[in-house]
Amino acid sequence: MTVSPAQVTQHDVAEAIRRNILEGDLVAGQRLVEADLSESLGASRGAVRGALIDLTHEGLVERIANRGARVRVVSIEEAVEIIEVRAAVEALCAAKAAEKITDEEIAELRRLGEEMSAAVASGDVGTYSRLNTHLDERFVAISGQQVAAETLARLQGRSVRHQYRLAYRPGRSQVSLPQHLAIIEALARRDPAAADTAVRAHLASVLEAVREIAPSR
Repeated sequence: MTVSPAQVTQHDVAEAIRRNILEGDLVAGQRLVEADLSESLGASRGAVRGALIDLTHEGLVERIANRGARVRVVSIEEAVEIIEVRAAVEALCAAKAAEKITDEEIAELRRLGEEMSAAVASGDVGTYSRLNTHLDERFVAISGQQVAAETLARLQGRSVRHQYRLAYRPGRSQVSLPQHLAIIEALARRDPAAADTAVRAHLASVLEAVREIAPSR
């Protein structure tokens, strides 16, 4: 079935661009040319223009005078601030999730932990990184904190470049795996305080590692 440009909405275009930024297909500083995006996404120029405006408001895209739009460049300093905010918001979500989690969700998270362990054992950094993101998404969803979820979604894209570099740093997965497993076990015990502490400990480790890569940015 052929999809006409009129059927591809501004929301569809924004979702597609956002996903490409989050997955690293569009990198920091890369130009976003309306004509190219319109052709590749099968959307009208108006839908693309509106989507870029929406993503600018989210902080994922920036508009440069006389040069158009590009994927926003986030400094190490801003990335640090984002992680500090994430620590507070994700810790809240983890504590709430520990109060609400079901037996089925506990089993799901434990299976996820097993998959993460297997990915680290096999050296599959890409899969491990995706599973990390999925774990975060799951306990935030379990928490039922919609405003927190929306806040975290906006923050994630703004720091994706630093997250990607950190994920592929030698030895990083061996450091972070026990931290993620600790989060899962705290949730499985339905212990809000332990879940809060485990998330804060993990993101403190992330913060330290991001600061260490600052000289090489």
